[in-house]
Amino acid sequence: MYYCIMKNELLKGTLKTILLNLLEKEGEMYGYEICQKVKDLSEEKLLITEGALYPTLHKLEAEGWLNVKKKKVGKRTRKYYSLSRKGKPIAVQKLREFQEYIETMNLILQPKTAKS
Repeated sequence: MYYCIMKNELLKGTLKTILLNLLEKEGEMYGYEICQKVKDLSEEKLLITEGALYPTLHKLEAEGWLNVKKKKVGKRTRKYYSLSRKGKPIAVQKLREFQEYIETMNLILQPKTAKS
């Protein structure tokens, strides 16, 4: 059994974007692998719980944005997630929207001072 914790409430709203972007870049992944990759990429600043990860993956699957494939690994069956044909452009769109959001937040949080 493993656990991952989402430390910051702000990050919960970005989980779909994070998952879509990760699967777009990495391809097919299973749940624990996704948690570990996010943990590594974020230098352990973002840890995702199973309770946050799997409902989000299921929502993305229900939207038709993910494909799910079951594979037997030893005695276990593992679910692998990948972007569907419909999910690929959504991943690009969500990343673009998030980047625009970050730029806007930077304008608000770090305003340029007017020159006299």
